[in-house]
Amino acid sequence: MSTVGRTITEADVVNFAGVSADYNLIHTDIAYSTDSFFKQRVAHGMLVLSVASGLAMRTGLLEGTVIAWRDIRDWRFSQPVFIGDTVHVELEVVDAKPIPRLGGGQVNLGVKIINQHDKTVMKGIWGILMMSMPEDPPDALT
Repeated sequence: MSTVGRTITEADVVNFAGVSADYNLIHTDIAYSTDSFFKQRVAHGMLVLSVASGLAMRTGLLEGTVIAWRDIRDWRFSQPVFIGDTVHVELEVVDAKPIPRLGGGQVNLGVKIINQHDKTVMKGIWGILMMSMPEDPPDALT
């Protein structure tokens, strides 16, 4: 499943720096970052991960069904994301394991965050505890 896209903005980077207290110069200082390896400011990796989580929620499949996040595994930051880049997320169910005592099961999602140039910028596995389907689901769910 693929999500809609979202452009990473100047406001996103400034607000995330404030919320996270991560004022690293590569994110916040134009003069510094112009002379850096990347030649421009880079969005916080955790900002992009957070945006990806929001994009996944917008699919409607996770809304009202997620009990808790359990883990993020094998996460790779493979390409920088710059202000003005547009990312979308590709999600794939890797496996699922029932955990009845918790009222659901763990669903492991393979996640790729892809930019406007079709380059994978991040990828890994999200382990999410999700509610179980009722034993007698409504007709719309069968």
